[in-house]
Amino acid sequence: MSHKYVGGCEHVRTWADHDPIDNHTCHCSVCKRVTGQPTTHVVFFKHDDLHAANEHNMNRQPFNSENPDGPLELCTCKTCGAPVMLDDKQHRIRVIVPNLMGYQSRGLEASYHAFYDPKTGVPKPNDGRPVYEGLRPEFTWPAGS
Repeated sequence: MSHKYVGGCEHVRTWADHDPIDNHTCHCSVCKRVTGQPTTHVVFFKHDDLHAANEHNMNRQPFNSENPDGPLELCTCKTCGAPVMLDDKQHRIRVIVPNLMGYQSRGLEASYHAFYDPKTGVPKPNDGRPVYEGLRPEFTWPAGS
């Protein structure tokens, strides 16, 4: 069966047939620490819209090591160690980082910059997309399931 968005690794496949609820370039310190990238392309799906085959083959660890009780867990493949997705313990969202989690970014392009902090000294992005100090103002967290 063909799906709209497909990623993961050869041991844990992930997919979605519904469009994401948010797409942004993240500037937060947690994403920088976890990915090693200066900015991270982040895609949010409603929790029940992003599926995983072989979920039993995923290790889960806190996404934010400085807040280990936070809601997001980084899921990695037990077999090859590849990052697969972020899972929300509150069942609101599931998150992918296309360039690290096996997804093509075509159709998943970031629409804005999130968590930009001018105090970091990094120049404000000027690529024509809006820049916010958090998520876009109209973003609403879905209810947990």
